[in-house]
Amino acid sequence: MFIADASGLDFLNSIATPVDDAIDWIGDGDGLLSWLAQAKLVSPDILAAVKERTMPGELDRVADQARGLREWFRSFVRGHMGQPLTSDALEALKPLNTLLERDEAFSQLVFQQNDGGSGMELQTTRRWRSPESLLLPIAEALAKLICEEDFSYVKACEGHNCTLMFADHTKRRARKWCSMAACGNRAKQAAHRSRLKAQA
Repeated sequence: MFIADASGLDFLNSIATPVDDAIDWIGDGDGLLSWLAQAKLVSPDILAAVKERTMPGELDRVADQARGLREWFRSFVRGHMGQPLTSDALEALKPLNTLLERDEAFSQLVFQQNDGGSGMELQTTRRWRSPESLLLPIAEALAKLICEEDFSYVKACEGHNCTLMFADHTKRRARKWCSMAACGNRAKQAAHRSRLKAQA
C-alpha cells in the first residue's frame, strides 16, 4: 500500500481497510521487518543481521512500539492536515524529537561507481545496536514528512471506509482517492448506479 507519495504517510497506511477488513502489515516483528524492507527504509542485509541478534519476542515488542508510534502520529496528522504547520505544532512533536535523539548516525566516505562515473561520496549510516533502532528510520521518515510536505495538501482518501492517506502532488491539487484503480473506480461505479437509479 505504498501509494502516499511520502514515506511518513506510507507508514500510517501500514494498517488499512482496502476492502472490508482491516489489515495490519506490522502486526508482529516479522511484519515490521518485511514492511521496512518493502518501504526501502532499511536494507535487507541489516534487517537480517538485526533479526539474527534478537531474542525471542524482542521484534514483536518493537513492532508493538511501532504501532504505538503510528497511532500517535496518525492523531497528529489528522489534527493538522489541510493547513500549513505552524510553530505551535512543535510542542505536539516532542515525542518524535525524543525518539530522534536516540539515533547513533554517523557519516563515512565511500567509493561509488555507477553509470554517471565514479568517485568519493559521503554516506550516512547508523549503528544498529538494538532492535529498537529499527524505529529510527521510521522516525526520520516522519520528520521528513513534517519538514518537506505542505500539510495543506496532506489528505485522507474520500473512498467509503478507506483509511489511507496521501500527499497530493497533482498539478491542481485535486487528488481525492488513494488510487483510481481502487477507491476512484468504486466511486465512479457508485455514481453511475446512482444515476441509473435516478433515471429509472
